[in-house]
Amino acid sequence: MAYQTYPAPGPQPGAEQRRTRPRILPGFGLRGPRREKHVLEAADLGALAFPVGDDGVVIGVDPQGLPAVLGLFRPSSYDLVLVGGIWTAQVIALRAAAIGARVAVETARGQLWGPMAQAAGGGQPCVTVHQVGRLGPQGASVASPVLVVRDLGARPPRSRLSAAPWQTTLTLLPYLGPNASRVLNAADLVGVQRISPQEAELTGRVLSLPPEDVAALPTLGDDLTLWATRMRRQYVRAVAGQAEQQVLGGPRRMD
Repeated sequence: MAYQTYPAPGPQPGAEQRRTRPRILPGFGLRGPRREKHVLEAADLGALAFPVGDDGVVIGVDPQGLPAVLGLFRPSSYDLVLVGGIWTAQVIALRAAAIGARVAVETARGQLWGPMAQAAGGGQPCVTVHQVGRLGPQGASVASPVLVVRDLGARPPRSRLSAAPWQTTLTLLPYLGPNASRVLNAADLVGVQRISPQEAELTGRVLSLPPEDVAALPTLGDDLTLWATRMRRQYVRAVAGQAEQQVLGGPRRMD
């Protein structure tokens, strides 16, 4: 940092000599600690990696043990479908609330969502639980994104909420019902946990899954989810933290 020093004025009658002190030039702060410069050889530049576009919610780890990040909120509406258990949906909801999003749950199973809603946010109403058909507009914005969780069984009715920017809808299906093809086709992203061989065949046709994934779906563990679009797919293992385990317990496929 650059300093400019001015001498103190001469002594005045009845006053002590002032000490000379540095004057900090505008735009500069205090002199910080001195460190040696970090030098990187040209041959090591290839080892640098700067992730771009992977901001979001960590929903687990991928097969390589690296964090699996889901860009949950976007400047347009975003629809997810999870064919699985409430435990995985609640992990995603808790982590969305942890990054400052509001979570609104529409469900007929309020007794399963109530304890989680009370535990989230340290007493702040960041997770709210609503009866079926009682969920109103949420007013999502870039500063206040919203995750709407629809836990309405295998045949969920059409949502009354209009699509909105920064509002993401997660529809939880315990299994695939008669209108499964319509629900899966309308989703931007589908997560599939352990399902029956017949359900796996249907899912494979809708999502264009390869035979090895269709065969694997009936054998997945309680903490595994296959997240897929028609272009990409990835297995994710949900790993709950200590606080999440105290609220939700261990992973489970059925409730």
